[in-house]
This record gives sequence, structure tokens and C-alpha cells, in this order.
Amino acid sequence: MKTEYRHKGGRCKFNIQKHSILLMVLGALFFIGCSNDSNTVDETPKAVDKTANLKAAGESANDILSNDNFDKLLVEIAYVKDFRPKADAITDFEAFLKEYTFKENIEVMYNELPSPEKDSLSLNEIADLEKENRTAYNDGKTLAIYIYFADAPSESDDEDEDLVTLGAVYRNTSMVIHESTVKKLAKQSFLISEADIEAATLNHEFGHLFGLVDLGTTPVNEHEDPDAENHCNEENCLMRAELQFGAGMKKMLTSRVSKGLSSAPGLDPECILDLQTNGGR
Repeated sequence: MKTEYRHKGGRCKFNIQKHSILLMVLGALFFIGCSNDSNTVDETPKAVDKTANLKAAGESANDILSNDNFDKLLVEIAYVKDFRPKADAITDFEAFLKEYTFKENIEVMYNELPSPEKDSLSLNEIADLEKENRTAYNDGKTLAIYIYFADAPSESDDEDEDLVTLGAVYRNTSMVIHESTVKKLAKQSFLISEADIEAATLNHEFGHLFGLVDLGTTPVNEHEDPDAENHCNEENCLMRAELQFGAGMKKMLTSRVSKGLSSAPGLDPECILDLQTNGGR
């Protein structure tokens, strides 16, 4: 529609239709600009909440065993170059987790790290290294585990007495495997391999993260070794204290292999019963 306005000096024509369309276009552009400004994504990285992974060993036993709060397990394996665990050991380890927990969704990720260049490591030093290098933490329905394969032995080792530590847990989702000690021990026997010792050590230490024995999972019946705190007194159980130390590990695994048994023992009925009462299979 056209509307004419007259004024002195002549006639001025004003096209309302074209003017309206122009206003609509300008209004739309203004709206889009305002919308983009108001919906700008904050790209500032959010701080990771690490508190759930900084508890005492055994405190996350139920979360590891059951699917009530977490239905996925993310295992971060940090290792010094040339000290990565054998693939066969990790395969056995995953089978162990699926045998005793309800976690079917298990992901293993690897993180190669430089050597700390230490002659030995204390648990405090290992915890400091984790603080610097760990990347996986609990997130939503995913529970994260950190395992460090070290190129240095434990500072508490006494090789003269044949007392060497193969692994240890030090938090609810953290453990260390002294891979340099594992390699040295494997060279002392032609019956057991590095993978055998790695799998047995991983499973044993993870038994402690399950809360065994009496480390977060209350025993149904008393079966803690009075001479070895948080270890089992039942024969041929994965949670026997000797499986944490070099001489005992070599003796037990060698004995089992020589009898035609699998190198690493499983959990005894008492430990299994404990796990079942705390959410495990």
C-alpha cells in the first residue's frame, strides 16, 4: 500500500510496505545478536573434583564391587617407559574384576611417564607423583582407578633378607606396582613369567581395594591373619600376605605351576562371602 504526504514545495511519497520490511530485518538482526551474546559458552575449564579419589584404602569397596553408584570402571595405568605391564597380565586382571564385581564396562587407558629417577620410592613420593600425573577421576557413573607401574623399588625393601615389596595400595582408588622388582623376581625362575607375577600382584592389591580383609569390607567370619594385618589366614587364598612380597610370591606361584595349577590363586570362600555381602558377585 502506498500513502502520499503533501508539503510545500512538492509531493513526498512514502512506501510503508518497504519501510516495514526493513524494520523487520533490522529487528531480526538485533535479536540474533542479543541471543548470541546471552548464550555465549563459558570456555573456562572447570576444576576437577578429586575428593572422591582421595579417601583411605578400602573406602570405595562397595562402589567398586556393585553398580549402585558407578556402572563403569576406568583404569588408568601410568607407567615409566619400558615398564608397561604385559598384555596377558592385564587380560587376566580384567577377567578377575569381572569375576568378583558387577562391572561389565571396564576401560583400560595407558599413560606413559618419565622416570622420577629415584633409587627407591616411598608411598608419600608415589602419592606426589600421582598428584602430578593422574588424569582420570570419578565422573558421573564412571569410577576411576589409578595404577602406577614404577621403575624403582619400595624404600622399605630389605634384599639381604629377601623382603621386597611387589605392590601396595595407598588410597581408595590408587595403587603402585613396583615393576622393577617384578622383573627382577621373574628372572629368578623359569617356571613363572613377568605376566604371572604382574597378574597375581594386581589381583592381590585390588583385593585390598575390594576392602579385603577387614579394610572396608567387614568379614562375615573371622579370617584375618593375626600376624599380617589385612591379610587372609586361609590356605591358597589370593589375599595371603606372602603374595605381597617377593619371596612368598615366588614360592607360591612356583609351587602352583609345578602342580599344574594356574599361577595366580583365586579368592578363598571366606573372602568371596565377604565380597558378596558388600555388593560383589
